[in-house]
Amino acid sequence: MRSPKHEKDVVNSEARKSVPRKAAGESRVKPSSVKPSAPAGKAGTKSAETEAQWTFLSNHTHVLVCLAADAEQTLRDVASKVGITERAVQRIVSELEAAGALTRERDGRRNRYRLDTTLPLRHPLERHRSIGDVLALVLGKGR
Repeated sequence: MRSPKHEKDVVNSEARKSVPRKAAGESRVKPSSVKPSAPAGKAGTKSAETEAQWTFLSNHTHVLVCLAADAEQTLRDVASKVGITERAVQRIVSELEAAGALTRERDGRRNRYRLDTTLPLRHPLERHRSIGDVLALVLGKGR
């Protein structure tokens, strides 16, 4: 006579045999969780999700805007606002510091960031404008 545990194993084994196997390269994602990239009948139209994946301003600019708004906030807070990882913000701050766009000042256990708003933008098409011009546009003229 078979033990109850053995019978359970046989039932599970039979159940697995009745489930169709995944073809090579087939996704493991359940079809109900897959979102279509375009509405039905509108081929070539981008969905709102696709359109939200890019912005006119770079992450470097977003970090500068956050630090201009509050020079004492943590990089974790900046990362949350920008929508990138804290490590990515650290890298961006290091690059901005190396370019002379900002300086870090230690204040106890925290950093305070001072921006050089007179520094011209880097691209030849934008070089006639400064970081301060971009910040004034985004944050308003009062900043």
